[in-house]
Amino acid sequence: MDNYEKKPLTPYSPYPKMKNLLSAYNLSIGYSKKKNNYTVQSDLNLELKAGELVCLIGPNGSGKSTLMRTLSGLQKALKGDVLIDEKNITTLSQNEKALLISMVLTDRVDIDNATVYDIVSLGRYPHTSWWNGISKNNDEAISNAIRMVHLEHKTLSPLSELSDGERQRVMIAKALAQDTPIILLDEPTAHLDLPNRVEIMLLLHKLAHQTQKGILLSTHELDLALQAGDRIWLMDLQKGVKSGIPEDLVLNGSFNETFESKNYFFNPSNGNFSMNYDLEKSVSVSGDKTRMYWTLRALARAGYKVIPEAAIRIVITENEWVVQDKKVSNIENLLNVMNTL
Repeated sequence: MDNYEKKPLTPYSPYPKMKNLLSAYNLSIGYSKKKNNYTVQSDLNLELKAGELVCLIGPNGSGKSTLMRTLSGLQKALKGDVLIDEKNITTLSQNEKALLISMVLTDRVDIDNATVYDIVSLGRYPHTSWWNGISKNNDEAISNAIRMVHLEHKTLSPLSELSDGERQRVMIAKALAQDTPIILLDEPTAHLDLPNRVEIMLLLHKLAHQTQKGILLSTHELDLALQAGDRIWLMDLQKGVKSGIPEDLVLNGSFNETFESKNYFFNPSNGNFSMNYDLEKSVSVSGDKTRMYWTLRALARAGYKVIPEAAIRIVITENEWVVQDKKVSNIENLLNVMNTL
């Protein structure tokens, strides 16, 4: 193990009583090719606690998948240590790791004639002597895992008959059946529609809190990560990983710094990305706050920047938009009027 001084990784943790399940110290990750090491990220110090949903986000190429594989033991670290329950992951056997970490990958699973129960039962392999069949305890663990992802009515259904969202729930149930303190998920909402993405993120958040497992997932769903994640690991292409609760990372400018681009910017007022339009015209806007946000979006798309002293003024009420004494009932008509001025 590399020499290092164990000390608090952050000056304050919002979860001081939670058990630390996974730690990374002075970790460098990357890959080896023709006896040469290529470092993707270096000197990472991270912690995953019990009862916590952590979302790993960052630009493409920043090393999210490499970090997930390294933390799970599927890939060797170039430097540093990964500790699970205070044990170095390199000292654990495959079966010991299977009792501590379960992983859900993005790969689509297709097994002919396999039912939901069959797939979830595969999660019990570290606990089972398969030649003795499924014991009562294993059967209860499988059934409980299926119940926790709300698929009881699909227990005996073939996997081929399930929707993509239901398939992802099955893979999460398989990880739950494995009954490990740590669950790692690589892009669990990839290829899902919005309702299913929201449901999966909410489900994972509830499972972390209800089961006291440490759940780490990588995702491109920034808006959902900001809402569901207890903590964000924000991975920068050049500056490593910043760890913090979502709101702090928004307010201290970390998101804007990480996702800086001339084409868009992260808007800390609403947690969304906004496009950088060419704003060559100006307008003054005041009034109803609920309608203000959507009005400003439409005006920006039409090339208007908002400044208080602009000659053209728009007043928004609960029922209409008033521009230069002309009243309109919707934003489309408002833009039509703006085009005539």
